[in-house]
Amino acid sequence: MERVSVDFMGFTLQFLTQKALWIKELEILLIADLHFGKAAHFRKSGLPIPEEVHDLDFQTLSKLHIELKPTRTYFLGDLFHSTWNDQWDALLSFLTLFSKTHFHLVKGNHDILPPKLYGQSILEVHENALIMAPFVFSHEPMEQVPEGMLNICGHLHPGILLRGPAKQSLRIPCFHYREGRLILPSFGNFTGNALMEQKKNDLIWGVTEKQVIPILSAPSIG
Repeated sequence: MERVSVDFMGFTLQFLTQKALWIKELEILLIADLHFGKAAHFRKSGLPIPEEVHDLDFQTLSKLHIELKPTRTYFLGDLFHSTWNDQWDALLSFLTLFSKTHFHLVKGNHDILPPKLYGQSILEVHENALIMAPFVFSHEPMEQVPEGMLNICGHLHPGILLRGPAKQSLRIPCFHYREGRLILPSFGNFTGNALMEQKKNDLIWGVTEKQVIPILSAPSIG
């Protein structure tokens, strides 16, 4: 599994080509913006989006959990796209395959299912940002990050445009760090990405299927 690592307060943060973050010492896997069920919502609107787009996400999730064996997996919001469809049941059945992993959901703006459905799942659901010092897990980037802590979040679907010498360009997802906030790329195949404005002192790691590319990087953050 291809990884690039940085240090924060003595913890090793590993950026994975699967667009997920692994905290080595804690055996924690962090994933943002899966948007399961989105294809079914598009089909209800008459757009012929195949369910295979989510099958690829299931395959990637399975590979991550088989190889890493995380003690805890945190979904940083937008796990499910919107209102209920049968992909919710498929997702919950899938998660039960990994009985040694405790699954958490830090709710995002698309996580709007009735509380009863969350209560019947194996997910431990967090309505607000979750502090696990020195980290704060949230869906949206926090406006104020407590001093000495790192806000790990999603929501923005960060991407970057790479340009070649012959005017070629390639838009890829990225991990993006700015002022105490580490924003993860969107995990779901059916999500896209938004180009991030680059500012002074930003750190950026691009992600392709085969490698994580340090674009503006450092051995440690914070």
